[in-house]
Amino acid sequence: MKRAPTFSKSTQQDCMKLIELAICEDINAADLASGVDCTTAAIVPDSIHAEAVFVSRSDGIICGVEVVKLALDHWAPEIELTVNINDGEKIRAGQTIGVMSGLAHDILTMERTCLNFMCRLSGISSLTHEFVDRISETSACVLDTRKTTPGWRRLEKYAVACGGGQNHRMGLYDAIMIKDNHLAFFRTQVNEEGDVIPAAIRNAKSWINEHASELPNGSETILQLEVDTLEQLRVALKTDCDIVLLDNMDSAQLTEAVAIRNEISPEIILEASGGVNLDSIVKIAKTGVERISVGAVTHSAINFDIGLDWKMS
Repeated sequence: MKRAPTFSKSTQQDCMKLIELAICEDINAADLASGVDCTTAAIVPDSIHAEAVFVSRSDGIICGVEVVKLALDHWAPEIELTVNINDGEKIRAGQTIGVMSGLAHDILTMERTCLNFMCRLSGISSLTHEFVDRISETSACVLDTRKTTPGWRRLEKYAVACGGGQNHRMGLYDAIMIKDNHLAFFRTQVNEEGDVIPAAIRNAKSWINEHASELPNGSETILQLEVDTLEQLRVALKTDCDIVLLDNMDSAQLTEAVAIRNEISPEIILEASGGVNLDSIVKIAKTGVERISVGAVTHSAINFDIGLDWKMS
């Protein structure tokens, strides 16, 4: 059985800030009592109760129900939400995600904020599921990247998890990832070209050990290195890194990289990255790499189509 994604406390804290910003954008205040919804105030009586349903217009994976719960609990506590489909669950077009019951005035004011979060996050979870489904017959996994909307990172990575993907590092603070620009600068600090990668890994490993008590993952902090040639890979595989990221390599190069890794250092994990799309991911997964990072799952996801319809008795 698929494990439900974790809506962590840190994700909830980020979410509360974003919801408040969204509500401020709509009604020019941080709460419904002091804000103004001109249209609703003009034509909808304050005391009329109603029911409205969140309805999916597409097939996919839902994400954002937990966000709606937070939004209603804090900003519109008199609205009752009955949930039919939870985050991470499949949905078909026409199915009801949940039902809001309460003052029609409050439902209309909260409508767009709730839909914006659910549509954005469900778009990410649904696209992630497409990538995951394409390679379900292989042993590779799909990971996100840091190519996320500023302020939305934890939420968008939560959506990736809802879609069946895995989360890469959350930020710069919880893992070491030595990329090409790091190496380009570090090259000015060493005497011999051949010393660049080994020296960088030694320094990084030493730094982890010295700062373990300050790091979220302590001495288990992941040490990853990006390479773009097989020559660099051969050097990296003789170091103490945990993961080697193979940047923008074609399937032939990736296949050769896996063979080289299996011969030199089979315990090191290989990750493919760069320009991965739904058409190319199967071929990449079949090369034998363990991980495939896909920036598109967050930066190129299209909003999922969800509507809010009045439930007529």
